[in-house]
Amino acid sequence: MEALSLLIAAEEAVAADAVSTGEGLTAMGAGLAYGFAAIGPALGIGNLVGKSVEAMARQPEAAGMVRTTMFLGIAFTEALALIGFVVFILLKFA
Repeated sequence: MEALSLLIAAEEAVAADAVSTGEGLTAMGAGLAYGFAAIGPALGIGNLVGKSVEAMARQPEAAGMVRTTMFLGIAFTEALALIGFVVFILLKFA
């Protein structure tokens, strides 16, 4: 009878450890998800700004239109990073 109670206590300890490990893995997964979600917008904004500067250097008379289009593109690209942040929050605290 005592062996059975020791076995049950050991099983409860293993189950509690598995729950704490699962929470840690969830936090790591959420952090990785946000990190990966930030890579795409970072590359996109860098490419967009670089090409816009190149376009303004080639045609200075179109700089106003290029700048406006660049800021719109930055806003839409940054929205992807914000969506990634929302997913991070949902994974972390859900």
